[in-house]
Amino acid sequence: MGDEINEYIAGLFAREDELLRELRDEAERAGLPAISVPPETARFLQLLVRAADARRVLEVGTLGGYSAIWMARAMEEGGSILSLEISPEHAAFARRCIERAGLSHAIEVRVGPALQQLPTLDGEKFDIVFLDADKEPLPAYLDWALRLLRPGGLVIADNTLRGGRVADPTEDDAQLRAIREFNRKLASNPRITGLVVPIGDGVAVGVVQP
Repeated sequence: MGDEINEYIAGLFAREDELLRELRDEAERAGLPAISVPPETARFLQLLVRAADARRVLEVGTLGGYSAIWMARAMEEGGSILSLEISPEHAAFARRCIERAGLSHAIEVRVGPALQQLPTLDGEKFDIVFLDADKEPLPAYLDWALRLLRPGGLVIADNTLRGGRVADPTEDDAQLRAIREFNRKLASNPRITGLVVPIGDGVAVGVVQP
């Protein structure tokens, strides 16, 4: 989707408040990778949180806490987000941002590789699993999402179009192969009703069937 369309959507539906703008600027100054979800994607996450009436959200990939803050703002009182982050430095930055947003009571950040942390959650149930971390393990993350989501829960993944490169057969690398496998699994698994929505860099959404 063109930048002008995303800017139109963001300007109409997803305007950042002063705190969110400050947090994005501080993340840039702190040297965090410029890979946070854009505001229009963050607003889409809020819509999905509301639609699912989500009370428990699992996020894989915290970075600076930007997307977690957007989602937590859409949750009812008592809702919670568990966010997994591999980098202790990013996790510390995110915790400071979450505290400034007044959401420390609603968002917990745990540090460590996701594929090591996810098995510790086995037996728990979440309403939404949002995947926004390294792309090569994405198919494995999907398997864990199916294990951890309640019936009717949502699996969501960002960057599933990769700037349109996923549709270009001349493009090939490990991350693209993983994203293509994830998209194929989302489309073909009989337990999931899924779609990739061309907002931001492509947001995949799947509803887990009973």
